[in-house]
Amino acid sequence: METIVRARNINKRYGDVIALDNVDLDIQTGKIVGLIGPNGAGKTTLLKCLLGLASCGGEIKVLGIDPVRHRTRLLQEVCFIADTAILPRWMKVSQALDYLENAHPRFRRELAENFLKKTSIKYNKRVQQLSKGMITQLHLALIMAIDARLLILDEPTLGLDILYRKEFYTNLIHDYFDHERTILVTTHQVEEIESLLTDLLFIRNGRLILNTTMEDVPGIFTEVHCRSDKLERARALNPISERPMLGGVAFIYENRARDELESLGELRNPSVADLFVAKMQTQGGKA
Repeated sequence: METIVRARNINKRYGDVIALDNVDLDIQTGKIVGLIGPNGAGKTTLLKCLLGLASCGGEIKVLGIDPVRHRTRLLQEVCFIADTAILPRWMKVSQALDYLENAHPRFRRELAENFLKKTSIKYNKRVQQLSKGMITQLHLALIMAIDARLLILDEPTLGLDILYRKEFYTNLIHDYFDHERTILVTTHQVEEIESLLTDLLFIRNGRLILNTTMEDVPGIFTEVHCRSDKLERARALNPISERPMLGGVAFIYENRARDELESLGELRNPSVADLFVAKMQTQGGKA
């Protein structure tokens, strides 16, 4: 399996603020990777470094390309949707299609038009006349029509209502993704992308505090729904988090054998959202 992104000892400072702290990262072909972290954790800075939009220490190769030295070549193979609209507000939808058709060698106009047929977006409308949801739909239509090997999404559904968000990810998976493409996405709506992810990255204060596959998560983390009469025993096994629930407490354990936990209560696989909160609360998450 080909490595699409390889980063070693990536570090970045803004004055006295450490934005990235010796990040190591490998992303393989055909993966959908969730980069999850609180505000100011370093998510956007890391994406900018991968795209060659920010300088950094360390070594980065994206598709085997140095993103700073060969940015133009890289951007022919990579697409990016930022958390803010990047289309000129004066531009008409038809002009956006015309521009990309002439500017990008891998853009296929018919694919973009087929996607736009599923929306209420009119070709004669300017970007400034579109709602935020429509602008996101237009972005996705343009991006999905480019035969790019890597798609990077930075909070792509920020500010959209739940209907637009669900439609966005449905179209992304069914109309864009295949096992020859790779997607790296950051979002605060963790629950909405959990079922889509193949790999999981948690970042806090510029450090990756979790880097694993979704397949491996159940073997590392276990959630136990524990009744009140078992709480003392449960806490003695050093859970990484606990939260109250109806009739008891939910504990999350890391690298504890399940047979060691069975007598405490019902065992479950933690959700990505609950696991994220747990890791942020541990000593490693506060580092």
